[in-house]
Amino acid sequence: MRHLISPLDFNVEETNSLLDLAEKIITDPSAFKNVCNGKKLATLFYEPSTRTRLSFEAAMLNLGGSVLGFSSADSSSAAKGESVADTIRVISSYADICAMRHPKEGAPMVASQYSRIPVINAGDGGHNHPTQTLTDLLTIKQLKGRLTDLKIGLCGDLKFGRTVHSLISSLSRYEGISFVMISPEELKLPDYIKHEVLEEKGIPYKEVTNLEEVMPDLDVLYMTRVQRERFFNEEDYIRLKDIYILDKKKMAHAGKDMLVMHPLPRVNEITTEVDDDPRAVYFKQAEYGVYVRMALILTLLEMEVQ
Repeated sequence: MRHLISPLDFNVEETNSLLDLAEKIITDPSAFKNVCNGKKLATLFYEPSTRTRLSFEAAMLNLGGSVLGFSSADSSSAAKGESVADTIRVISSYADICAMRHPKEGAPMVASQYSRIPVINAGDGGHNHPTQTLTDLLTIKQLKGRLTDLKIGLCGDLKFGRTVHSLISSLSRYEGISFVMISPEELKLPDYIKHEVLEEKGIPYKEVTNLEEVMPDLDVLYMTRVQRERFFNEEDYIRLKDIYILDKKKMAHAGKDMLVMHPLPRVNEITTEVDDDPRAVYFKQAEYGVYVRMALILTLLEMEVQ
């Protein structure tokens, strides 16, 4: 039995196989509509989510399975003080696979140690978001045709952004990748990621504060929101929340093939006028999330696919 807690739990070969399976599903989704008949997915979401939770549910329903779970800690026995370990022990008797989102870093890892079913980390605090990373990789592979030789710009909240941390760790395993980190001083990428992931592997990167000046060189611009829920005081959030706003004027600096990605939800960091730009692919990115989660469920349940 395998779990997916970190984006690095699958090696490059396994990741590529999973992405290949997702692409097969995109090509012929009807071929997979009954593969998980009789299987149940438990969605244990201790903090709010729209896309991740619903895309997991859509993925399992598309495969012919069923779904049970809760969408907030208040609606679960966590409100009574039940531990993650006890919850997953019980859920293991009800479902065949589990997706867990939790505000505390490491909670899905703890769950996996007590679980009798595969556990998928659907986001833990500011730590990891591996299924979003798989979605991001699929989006880039589908729309760029490769996961090598790319310059990736990451903009906004690089300190608390778990999607950014996971994407850097995963993309760093592919050849010819370089990064441009665009953030204010207060939201810079944590030192441990710079040292342990980028510098240790010799991955080229630079840190800047100006978005427009680097846009012409980017293959992908990955925008993130400044996350109110990660701040300790409201004043800092208000001061930083609108520091980067991507609009039509700024898009004029970008190359004609640059992709604009965003894990969503957005607040003010991308104006709606950018939505009609063919380079803006964040809604397509959300669509790919269903396909990649279908592939992941099939992989972890070891379902036979013709």
